[in-house]
Formats: sequence, structure tokens, C-alpha cells
Amino acid sequence: MFRVRNYLLPMIMLVSMSQVSTAQFADWTNSPQKDDAENAHSIYRQAIKSKDWDLAFENWQKAYEIAPAADGKRDYHFIDGVKIYINKFQNETDEAKKTEYKETINRLYDEAIQAYEEGSVVPTKCEGKPECIKQKIGYVLGRKGYDMFYTLNSPYSKNLEVLDASISKAGNEVEYTVFDPLATIVVYQFQKGKIDKVKAVEYFTQMDEIAKHNLENNSKYGQYYDQAWKAAQAKFAPIETEIFDCDYFKPKYKAMYDAAPDDMDQLKNLVGLLKKRGCDENDPLLKDLDAKWKSYAATTNAARKAEFEANNPGILAKKAYDAGDYAGAVAKYEQAIAAESDPAKKANYMFSKASIQGRKLKKYSAARSTALEAAKLKPGYGRPYMLIGDLYATSARNCGDSWNQRLAIIAAMSKYNKAKSVDPSLADEASTKISRYRSSLPDQNEGFMRGVKAGDKEKVGCWIGETVTVKYK
Repeated sequence: MFRVRNYLLPMIMLVSMSQVSTAQFADWTNSPQKDDAENAHSIYRQAIKSKDWDLAFENWQKAYEIAPAADGKRDYHFIDGVKIYINKFQNETDEAKKTEYKETINRLYDEAIQAYEEGSVVPTKCEGKPECIKQKIGYVLGRKGYDMFYTLNSPYSKNLEVLDASISKAGNEVEYTVFDPLATIVVYQFQKGKIDKVKAVEYFTQMDEIAKHNLENNSKYGQYYDQAWKAAQAKFAPIETEIFDCDYFKPKYKAMYDAAPDDMDQLKNLVGLLKKRGCDENDPLLKDLDAKWKSYAATTNAARKAEFEANNPGILAKKAYDAGDYAGAVAKYEQAIAAESDPAKKANYMFSKASIQGRKLKKYSAARSTALEAAKLKPGYGRPYMLIGDLYATSARNCGDSWNQRLAIIAAMSKYNKAKSVDPSLADEASTKISRYRSSLPDQNEGFMRGVKAGDKEKVGCWIGETVTVKYK
């Protein structure tokens, strides 16, 4: 049977979902207007490819009005309608019309789902296969969830419901494009207390299993799933210590150890991290690493301490620092820097000098310059960037008005990100600080009043003077 399609006109497009839910969707197979529908279909499909959106819309309306289910085997008239209305939404400035287009986009997605559910659209490969239809519905839900996140700015709670349903129905066949929005929303909802640890881990596990399945079984797109999942996993970094237990971290830490088994600094760090992650003291990995570290420490600590005191010119600087003579400590570190030929040791002295300049003497610009010199001298040295981030964050309140203070927080977070990109061992510490300051990011409403969009470049005032990429809460 045919549906009346007059609601395609602008004011009647806002048909209620109760009307949609009881409708049957006609195809053109037995329609007296079959030729008209097929011609309009061909024209609008080509127009979309050439981005002639006016021509596409005009002919899509005709095809959709005659046969919303197209040939009964494809959801084109629903999903292509979404593409057309997304173009309208993105190019519209009138908020009332944008709201109308948003409702239409969601309605077309819901109609596509309904068409599959009621059998108005049955792809040839899905005939007699309910599971195939279920996966198709999951695919459409995934696309809807993606557009809700990236285009329609839908509430996260509603967006999560759609993405959850997509995975539930599509399973391993869900598109890899859902990983990024789903990971972002899950992390945010957990941080805001709207989902618990168990649910967050459940979503993580689902995505992990889907990615592994496709990497092993999907020769065409397996690598895309793998790449998308790796990017999504990174989004869990700010909350991983809150939601995962020892078993989650052990493979990661063991791989780090296996890559550099003679790196004693890393070994010590890994022992501490395993304990921090709640690993039992009798855990085999923890026991092995801890025993190796203790054996190394017992035979080398005494000699190292003696050598340090005898040969390290920075010892006098440390004594001056301990005595509260910060200016004197800086002077002694400068002497140690001048006398040192080893770049790594010189970098360490410079970092200590920078720390005193910034934290104790409040000479922020000088501290930053010294820290950057230290970073140049020692590859993989992330501490100088952590220091600069701390200085930016702690001095933000003295950085002009509220807007500039919040820009200073962006600058600080940028340095923390730089630190963990340079030195992965700082990832936990840097991520914790980023999470701590995220609530101090600029408010989007204030940015709107200033005409500044997310992604715009803005210069931070006061001593910081850096140009940052604006991001909002």
C-alpha cells in the first residue's frame, strides 16, 4: 500500500512518530509510477555524487513520495534522504530550520529501521535470514549514532542508547566508525557519574572483542577496525586506572619489560605500577620483577650513592636547596651545568634549576626557557614539559580575566600531552592532571559570545604568551 507523502513539505515534515510507527512503506515494484520513481532515483543518486544538492533534493522527494522503500531491497530513499538533510542542516543558520532538519534526519533513520523490521525492505542476501536483517538494523543505528555525535550534537545519554543498540543488534558486524564516539561518550559519562565502572568496562570489552574478531576475520576492513580501536582505547586513558584491575595492566607492563629488560629505571617503575594497580604481592609477574629490582638495588645503591656524592657537582646545589637558599642553589646548578659534558646529566641539572626558578623563585619565563633547554638535550625527557604545564596551571589565576585564565589551562594541558607523548612512562601522571583541569576549560557560551569556535587559535595573555587551539568543556 502507498503512504501519503505530503509531509515532505517544510511545515508538515514534523510528522509524529506515532504516525510513522504504524505505516507500511511502499516500493515501486508494482507502482503505476514505477518509471517516474526509477528516473527520479537515478537522477538524485547521481546528483548526490556530483554534490548538486538542490537537484538531488528535488528528485529525492519524488522518489521518496512514490516509493519510500525504493525497490524493496535497499534502504536508499531513507539513508540518502539523511545525507541530503545533513547537508541542509550543516549549511543552515536559522535555528528553527536546523531543529526541523534534525528531526527529519532522526525520523528518516527511524523509518529505515522500521522498514527493515516490518519487511518493507529486504535485501536479497537477507531473504529468509532474520539475523541478517538484525545486523542491517544495527548498521543503520550505528550510522545514526555517528551522526548524532558528529553532526547533530545530540545529548550523550540518547546517543549512547543508539550506539548501544547498534552493537547489540549488529554484533561483530557493527561499523568500526562507532568506536570513537562510543569511547568518547563512555569515558565522559563515567567521569560524570552517569554510568558505573562495570558498564564502562563492558563497553570497552565489547569493542575490544569486535575489533579482534574483524582483525582476524575481515580481510577487507580488519585493519580499519584495528586502527579505530587503538584510537578509541587511547580515549580510556584518563579513566583506565579507575575502571580496570591488575589483569588489564599486566600484559601492557610485561610488554614494556620485555622490550627493555635491562632498563632498571623502568623496572622500578613497573614494580610500583603493578602494586599501584592492585596486583597481589604473590602475583608471579610482580614477584619476578620485584625480586630482580631488589637484587639490583642491593648491589648498586651504595656504590651509586658514593659515586654521586663524590663526582656530582650538583650535590652542592642540592644542599643549598635543602637549606632554603634557592638563589644559591640556582647558582650552584649553573656551575654544575657549565662543568658537565654529558648531555643527559646536563639536562637533569637544567631541569632542577628550572624547577627552582619556577616553583620557588616564581621566575616563570626563565624557568620555561631552562626547561625547554633541558628537553632538547635529553631525548625522551618529558619532565620539563610536565614542569611547564604545572607552572601554566598554577599561575593561571594571575593571567588576566576569566577567559585568559582558562586559555592558560589549555596551554597547561597541551604541555601535559606533550610530556606523555615524549615519555610514555609519564602517561598516568599526565592524564591525571589533564583530567583534574578539564573542568577549568573555557565555557562554550563565553566562547560563543567572543566569536571563538572550538579549534580556533587564541593567544594566551600574561607571561605565557603561547597560541593555543581552543577547546571547551
